[in-house]
Order: sequence, then structure tokens, then C-alpha cells
Amino acid sequence: MDTEKTSGSGEPIRVDVLNRQGEVVDQFDLNPSVFDVEVKPHLMLEAVKYQQAKHRAGTGSSKTRGDVAGSKKKPWRQKGTGRARSGMRKSPIWRGGGVIFGPHPRDFSINVPKKVRKAALKSALTQKRKDEKLTLISELTLERIKTAELLDWLGDAGIGENALVVIAEADKNVELSARNLPRIKAIRAVGINVRDVLLHDKLILTKAAAQAIQEALS
Repeated sequence: MDTEKTSGSGEPIRVDVLNRQGEVVDQFDLNPSVFDVEVKPHLMLEAVKYQQAKHRAGTGSSKTRGDVAGSKKKPWRQKGTGRARSGMRKSPIWRGGGVIFGPHPRDFSINVPKKVRKAALKSALTQKRKDEKLTLISELTLERIKTAELLDWLGDAGIGENALVVIAEADKNVELSARNLPRIKAIRAVGINVRDVLLHDKLILTKAAAQAIQEALS
């Protein structure tokens, strides 16, 4: 199966790079092997399932009759008391007894090949570009950790209230300023993933982040 089949001519895709005021200040060539591949929804689905499964704790645990503390002695004789027969007080039908078919610690993770995850991310990036929901900005810098300042920055650039912002390297001011915004998420290029790309309406890449993504996926 060809997971990297391009749908375009193979020529670089030239896009505008915007500044904080939403003005075109530069242009950038997107690699068609990353941003113009055949979109395969089934691969994106597999990648999202893989991510969500990895986040499941799998730590739920319950005690069976063998785990519950108590005696195995028969509480009363089998017949002649007028009560229902019973073998032990640890039985699941008793209050304080064991649990029938309860949860036990387990690993929910599934195996998805790295090549498939890589192809799924390319499909997600291509879909955003085709839907015209991909925007490149020259840079994103804040002088301090302040959520209001990040909102002002995004508002001035016309980015909107539901966006995934990808920066090239660690930036404490940007990452912590976005933490309190429920529909804005700031991540580093090395951590870009299919679930976050699909979950947010717009994808915002700094020029440096776009370059880093292309180098990693090309």
C-alpha cells in the first residue's frame, strides 16, 4: 500500500507567511510529500485510536472472592435453618463480598506501525491545507506569561478562538499562556500529532515549525 502517494504535481506549494497584523511579510514553500499527499481517513482513524488508547490508565481494579478478607467457613448448616444455602461470607452475593467480573489492571495500548502514524499525520496536514485552515506566521513571541496577551496576539492576527498553535522550540511564555485557554493549544513541532490537528479548527504554524515538521516527515 502506497501511503505517500501525492495528489499534486510534486511542485513545492508556495504559501503566504503572515505577521501579527495579518499582513503578508514572506512566502514559504511547503513540501508536497508532506502537505499534498493522498488523504486517507482510515489511517487517521487508526492514529487517533492509537493515541487515545495510550492515554487510558487501565488501573481500575476490584477484588474477587479470593481477594476479599474473611473466613471460608460455612456461616450455617446447609439445611434446616429456613435460610438460603450459603458457602462463605466472601461470596459476591453478600454485602462486602467479592465482585463478579469486575475490572482488573490492564494495558489498553494498541500497536500501530510508525510508518502508518507518519502517513496519518501527513494526511491530517494535507487535509488542513486543502480546507484552507492552515496558516503560517512569521513568529510568535510573548514578553511574559500572560493569557490575555496571547489572546490579543491571536486576535490581531485574525486566527480565531479554536486553533492549534505549533512553535518550533520550547517557549515557556507561549506554552504557559495558552494553558488556560480551553480551545487554544500550543505545542512544539516535535509533538505535533493527528488527534490535536483534527481536534482544532485551525492549524497555525510558525515558519520555523513548518520547516522542522517538513524535515521530520520528508
